[in-house]
Amino acid sequence: MIVRSILAALVLLLAACGGGGDSQRGGATSGPPPASADITLLFMGNSHTSVNDLSKMVADMVRAARPGKSVASVEAPGWLFLDERLTDAPSMDLLRSQNWNFVILQAQKYSSSGQVAYSTEEAKELVRRSRTQHAVPIMFPEWPRRGIDETQRIFDLHVSIAQAEPACVAPIPQAFDLALARDPTLTLHASDGNHSAPAGAFLAALVLYATITGQSPLDLPPLTQYPVSASLQATLRGIAAETVQTVPPRMWCPGDVI
Repeated sequence: MIVRSILAALVLLLAACGGGGDSQRGGATSGPPPASADITLLFMGNSHTSVNDLSKMVADMVRAARPGKSVASVEAPGWLFLDERLTDAPSMDLLRSQNWNFVILQAQKYSSSGQVAYSTEEAKELVRRSRTQHAVPIMFPEWPRRGIDETQRIFDLHVSIAQAEPACVAPIPQAFDLALARDPTLTLHASDGNHSAPAGAFLAALVLYATITGQSPLDLPPLTQYPVSASLQATLRGIAAETVQTVPPRMWCPGDVI
């Protein structure tokens, strides 16, 4: 039984992003966004959310789709699993600090062997508390590790949470599978085979963008501020668009007005 290691994630992020201070992590501000922001995104996760500016990518995509609207993206403090997040006072204070438009929940524990069942009750409670703050909760299933067939198990685990407490479920694992089936030479994973490479983060962000906005990733312009070529961005937009058509991310949050 293996749970994705936070320690390994720390080493990776420090190597990839430098030892930056706490005031800016992954391009997302560390405190509550301005009350005047039209669209507010709260990310609760671990290094898989922070690496390669994934949360900032999502915010920039939403901003590109909503010209004239202000978008604020915030990462909850620390890298925590969802069961730890629920008992983390700074995280809960941040969640209660205002009404959010979307709360993106990543870092549900799961067993790599499939032989151990970790509690999902904490994730369900986070969904409930997100709705108390008038947010649409979005489950962020992690992409499968490189070379390991675990997409369905990871995705089904998150769907089970949403079936108990309605939440959107972003089909990120399926997008990775489709991309690598089409082009096995794509570099979507970091060298550890676990975290994202820039292109992998960009693909995950595209799926989250489609989940948040309901718009096709094909409508997005190139985002030149990220180290993903324009041609590769176009390929990934097509993959993400096809994925969300095949596995609609709002299947488990149909009553939400987004």
